[in-house]
Amino acid sequence: MVMLLLGSLAVKADWVDLWPHEAPGAPQPPAGSEKINEGSRYTDIEVPQYQLFKAAYPNGQGVVILPGGGYRILAMDHEGTEMAKWFNQRGITAMVVKYRVSGRNDFGYQFPVPQLDARRAIRTMRANAEEWNVIPAQIGIVGSSAGGHLASTCATLFEERLEEGEGDEIDAVSCRPDFAVLLYPVIGMDGSWSHGGSARRLLGPEPSPELVQRCSTHLRVTEKTPPIFIVHAADDRSVPLRNATEFMLACAEKKVPVRAAIYPSGGHGFGWKGRGAAEGWIEGLGEWLGTLEAGN
Repeated sequence: MVMLLLGSLAVKADWVDLWPHEAPGAPQPPAGSEKINEGSRYTDIEVPQYQLFKAAYPNGQGVVILPGGGYRILAMDHEGTEMAKWFNQRGITAMVVKYRVSGRNDFGYQFPVPQLDARRAIRTMRANAEEWNVIPAQIGIVGSSAGGHLASTCATLFEERLEEGEGDEIDAVSCRPDFAVLLYPVIGMDGSWSHGGSARRLLGPEPSPELVQRCSTHLRVTEKTPPIFIVHAADDRSVPLRNATEFMLACAEKKVPVRAAIYPSGGHGFGWKGRGAAEGWIEGLGEWLGTLEAGN
């Protein structure tokens, strides 16, 4: 009952532009291009934006949420705003990001455009930490499916310079997340166990071997990668379980703290509620976040 009350007191703002000027990396498409299809599935994003969900009783933690959709759409409800409300119930400030995706090649939203948006979102939360009642060293990234891949690039490529544009005071802030939650994530960009649709949308039809390797994030884990919580179902036919296991093994090799929740059933795209054996998975996440809050 208390949890429901806290959720009802969460405060949601309108969509806010991530940059005060045109976003770097790709030209802004014409006004009216963006679409919201059935089920709050956003596509052909015009301007990268965020929606802030403030908890009524903040505990200092913050999360940046990246919905999935194969780098083509954004499943904004069950992998975005609904998840943000769950975080608010725990006192965690949440930012849902409308990062740039499209099913059209001419939009130019290949790598590193989505990465620019996600990194800017982390920096924005950290730059506004005092105003938003967030501790700058307790800001995590949460991503589902292709959003999980995007989150994993934030957790592994944060030291790489991308096409950040002219830069401002927010771009000078660290974009390294302090923890990452990867929900049935795409990890590999090549091979029989990757998700071909996500790879094609992010890398283009004929990526170089160097780009494929650069974005296959199990190859990019280092000792500086933050603690990881990863969730997957063994019967996922869209993004095979090997995506999670390869990333887990890389974390173990580099001595990165990793907690995995692998379920025998649940399929793909089950969101924050879960499905099958994965129903209720998010309660384990709540327990893990508590250990981070306590500094364990």
